[in-house]
Amino acid sequence: MKARQSTDSQQASPDFAVEWQSACRVVDPMLLSHRYQFLFIHIAKTGGTSVRGALQKYRWRDPYYLPQFIASKMSGWVNHEVGIKLPRHCKAITAQEMLPREFYEGLFKFAFVRNPWDLQVSSYHHIRRERPHLMLEGESFEHFLRRKLDPARPWQYHIDTSITPQSDYLIDLRGEVIVDFIGHYENLQGDFDHCCQQIGLPTTVLPHKRKAEDRTSYRQYYSEETQALVAQHFAKDIELFGYQF
Repeated sequence: MKARQSTDSQQASPDFAVEWQSACRVVDPMLLSHRYQFLFIHIAKTGGTSVRGALQKYRWRDPYYLPQFIASKMSGWVNHEVGIKLPRHCKAITAQEMLPREFYEGLFKFAFVRNPWDLQVSSYHHIRRERPHLMLEGESFEHFLRRKLDPARPWQYHIDTSITPQSDYLIDLRGEVIVDFIGHYENLQGDFDHCCQQIGLPTTVLPHKRKAEDRTSYRQYYSEETQALVAQHFAKDIELFGYQF
């Protein structure tokens, strides 16, 4: 099934204790509502925190929220080694495999995507602001981008999440889109309003979470070479979602 899309289209050495605490902390699970029959696929740095903030209040009205909350806590207590929850940034294919097929198919499944060049600038500011231990001293955007995309770099969750193709969150093993609606960050409020209408909730003004106050237009961060690096790495996203530099 093809989803509908909106038309608007020096080596770092992070402290081990910080990394371990970050990896093992209890985080919110995937946003799944039995009462309102929806599943939100939260792709990092696409406005998802604002969407979650607007929909969070409805969780308490869901009869399954308490079991989900307990499972999330239990998962954190055992370092997420027992597979009892769908994590916050879970891919659609994981939910499809773990949930009963008929239940999954009956959900309104939606996600938001973002221009890959803009997303990488947002990721740079986000990590510099909230996880500075992952940055090198005075590291520029270009250096950080090249380091992120270096295949020899050791895996790191927060860095690698931001360079995972967004389309990977929305497709099955055959490459088919398995969500019902793909909204665009560039039309976040309008597309969110559409999702609210689909699931029978009143529209609400989205809060702007984690906004970077010290950035300029994403195009000013790029040279021709770094622009091409992003174009190559995210070629599938650029084609599928219709993005241009």
